[in-house]
Amino acid sequence: MLDKTYDAASVEPRIYETWEKAEAFKAGAGAKEGAASFSIVIPPPNVNGSLHMGHALNNTLQDILIRWKRMQGFDTLWQPGTDHAGIALQIAVERQMAERNEPSRTEIGREAFVQRAWRYKGEVGSAIIAQLKRLGASCDWSRERFTMDEGLSEAVRKVFVDLYNEGLIYKSKRLVNWDPKMETAISDLEVENIETDGHMWHFRYPLAGGATYEYVEKDEEGNITLRETRDYISIATTRPETMLGDGAVAVHPDDERYKPIVGKLCEIPVGPKEHRRLIPIITDEYPDPDFGSGAVKITGAHDFNDYGVAQRNKIPMYRLMDTKGAMRADGAPYVEEAAKAQAIIDGAEMTIQEVDLINIVPDDLRGLDRFEARKRVIEQITAEGLAVTAPADHPDVAWMKGQAPEWNTLGRAVVRPLEEGAEAPERLPLVESKKIMQPFGDRSKVVIEPMLTDQWFVDAKTLAAPALKAVQDGTTKLIPGNADKVYFNWLNDIQPWCISRQLWWGHQIPVWYDEDGKEYCAHSEEEAVAMAGGKALTRDEDVLDTWFSSALWPFSTLGWPHKTPELERYYKTDVLITGLDIIFFWVARMMMQGIHFMDEVPFHTVYFNSIVVDGKGKKMSKSTGNVIDPLDLIGRFGADATRFALASQEVQARRMLRMSDQAAEGGQRFATKLWNAARFAEMNGCARMEGFDPAATKHTLNRWIATETGRCIAEVTEALEDFRFNDASGAAYRFTWNTFCDWYLELAKPIFNGEDEAAKVETRATAAWALDEILKVLHPIMPFLTEELWERLGDEGNAHDGLLMLTAWPEPKVSDEAAAGEINWLVDLISEIRSVRAEMNIPAGAKVSVVVAGASEQTKARLNTHESAILRLARAETVSLADAAPSGAAQIIVGEATVCLPLAGVIDLGAEKTRLQKEAGKLEGEISKIEKKLSNPAFVAKAPEEVVDGEREKVAESKEKLEKVQTALGRLAEIG
Repeated sequence: MLDKTYDAASVEPRIYETWEKAEAFKAGAGAKEGAASFSIVIPPPNVNGSLHMGHALNNTLQDILIRWKRMQGFDTLWQPGTDHAGIALQIAVERQMAERNEPSRTEIGREAFVQRAWRYKGEVGSAIIAQLKRLGASCDWSRERFTMDEGLSEAVRKVFVDLYNEGLIYKSKRLVNWDPKMETAISDLEVENIETDGHMWHFRYPLAGGATYEYVEKDEEGNITLRETRDYISIATTRPETMLGDGAVAVHPDDERYKPIVGKLCEIPVGPKEHRRLIPIITDEYPDPDFGSGAVKITGAHDFNDYGVAQRNKIPMYRLMDTKGAMRADGAPYVEEAAKAQAIIDGAEMTIQEVDLINIVPDDLRGLDRFEARKRVIEQITAEGLAVTAPADHPDVAWMKGQAPEWNTLGRAVVRPLEEGAEAPERLPLVESKKIMQPFGDRSKVVIEPMLTDQWFVDAKTLAAPALKAVQDGTTKLIPGNADKVYFNWLNDIQPWCISRQLWWGHQIPVWYDEDGKEYCAHSEEEAVAMAGGKALTRDEDVLDTWFSSALWPFSTLGWPHKTPELERYYKTDVLITGLDIIFFWVARMMMQGIHFMDEVPFHTVYFNSIVVDGKGKKMSKSTGNVIDPLDLIGRFGADATRFALASQEVQARRMLRMSDQAAEGGQRFATKLWNAARFAEMNGCARMEGFDPAATKHTLNRWIATETGRCIAEVTEALEDFRFNDASGAAYRFTWNTFCDWYLELAKPIFNGEDEAAKVETRATAAWALDEILKVLHPIMPFLTEELWERLGDEGNAHDGLLMLTAWPEPKVSDEAAAGEINWLVDLISEIRSVRAEMNIPAGAKVSVVVAGASEQTKARLNTHESAILRLARAETVSLADAAPSGAAQIIVGEATVCLPLAGVIDLGAEKTRLQKEAGKLEGEISKIEKKLSNPAFVAKAPEEVVDGEREKVAESKEKLEKVQTALGRLAEIG
């Protein structure tokens, strides 16, 4: 006998242990003979990570597909594993070492630190796997891989060496995102752009030799608004400390203001005056004539936009900072450097590599933190009178009258009172306070510095071409379809992929150097030494970007570069489920590497799941305190409830999925509903009957539920085939809750309590059969509860031998349109009567008469057959026929007949009309208010997307309520 309540906390761990003992997750478990394969590779979570809501959604969807395909008899493999996490794990290890007062990484050296990192991996590495198991993930854990295990390391080395030998991997000096805290290049994905309070300083760059020109500004009609003689060009910058590395000043070619000085030289107003560098004024399409002064400084070694301008115009690039973000102090005396730099202006040939050796930082700034240097540069320029000024009451001056400037460590202006007796100046430096997008390392939390450094790159453009074609010709399909545009845009404009990282934890680059700097790329040091003729070699200290190894995941996890049976059987894999945010960093790169090394795309379908936000539509973050822990939800509501809440809200092309306690509670209520229905069926003697054939049933009610069961199975199957997870969940939910529980079991009660033994036997067997079919279609979504019921329902004589998860996926067995039509008519009739009762506010205990006008002979027969059910379930006093609708009755149309509910004396029609009109007015006011807000372009443009979406949902909900109220008012109007 089933317990009175379902206890997910005790059942779920026990069921998972049962599955693991039965080896039900292993590749090929439950497969039909000669079955085709179906495989998915898990997006490997960081080895030191913990389960978050994104993981929970992503892995729930994968598990649904795997369990469904396993039940369909496919030879399934869900390949699990974890990623070594690169910078994230190195930070975690160093943090732990500091907390334990252990020697630092640099103190113990590389080899000892790597051993320490492996030990840390061993301590934390199983946590995320245990959490995935708690969610119900049915991966083949016997095949678990790690991106730095020996097999995957071999694959990484081979790919690097092969691409190097093909000329597709090379070393070059390019601009990269540099993390000064971790002292490494990082990918765009590891950069978090945050809007912060910043400033834009305006400075004068004097023209060389005291040259002057006539500066003219005009309005849109061409009228002159300003004409003056200038001996400088004005630029604006948010990063004054980088002025020392300027290679040019650029203006737009159509900017008439500066045409007289294009090609001339100007002076960078920083450093000892006698040694200041001169830089050319050039034209480029990049500057915006309508922004600021229209002139921009070009610092190619410290700004990504400037880097492009410098490349196009062959402008030299000067790296100003060291690996810690301090101004460089490793160069020759300043006067020599200035002379070398000036040689470029005079026409001497000099490569970027040579220019980078020039340290053009003045003595007084060397070794200073970049933000301290910013403060010094601003002070020096301002003191020399080369800051652009404005009247003291101008809103964008650095300080107002009675105050003087001071800069904090980030170079942001703060204010302080003038010294007593000091006179406030009439003109002050023009410093705009503005919001700027500041790049931060997502792990280190420090400001990222664009830096010109030597790094290893992959020729991504060459590898991208076949990956682009594979999606264009449909070999691989991206879902939702709008992901195609994102994919194409990036691959069509793809840049070289920086794959080197200045870390110690990771795959060390398999390149060695002799004392002359010659490179030897090999699979091992022994091979490299042989290539060098026995010379002593030093290995490249950098490691590979973690995305390099994870790009090989679909085939390296299957044993490549060896020709294993698994590789032959399961590659290409079938479906990848991941987030759209890593379409470039992982998906596209897996496509590139899979096609290049396997001559085959790695998967035929990529499904991009939603981003999980909180119940109000806000992005989850620790700072706002709205992070939802999936393990907490599982602990309180159960894994099945959490999974159902996620799957039922996963809508294709919907960007966000709202998760909340309420959603998980809804999943828990559904689990309880199913448990109670199974318990009710059990108490009424519903038991599995060996050899039962639903097609052989005779009772209309049973043939109806058999037909509707088939429709549910078909609907769920079709939805899963189309990756419509919410539709699959919704179909299973509606059939279980409404059709089976609320209608079939309710309509079957008189049979269970009646005297017709044959009907009892058939109905009990049908109920047990339908319940089993429910367990099957729900299993991929709610595996624990369904497996528990599958095992426990029935006595020893009719218990199942095998596990539900290895049971065949159901197929429709019965299609009786006549039976379905009759019972669905009955359901519609009772539902419509109930709706009218609710709309008209009829008391629950009040019984109403039901008068049917215009009934056909078929309807009359159905009314006669099901009168007792109508009386009981519609709370009707009588059911009668009439030629015409009686006056004073609410009317509804069911089929060809008009069903009337006389309401005189049942409710106060006048009071009800007043109530409904008041409710309608309230709703109309709410709708008008929100629609006015949504029609404001400023609100839609500035408000967070989740807020706008929330307002639109409120409008939709209010309109739906208003429609119901207006329907009720219409009924009252008809009554008169």
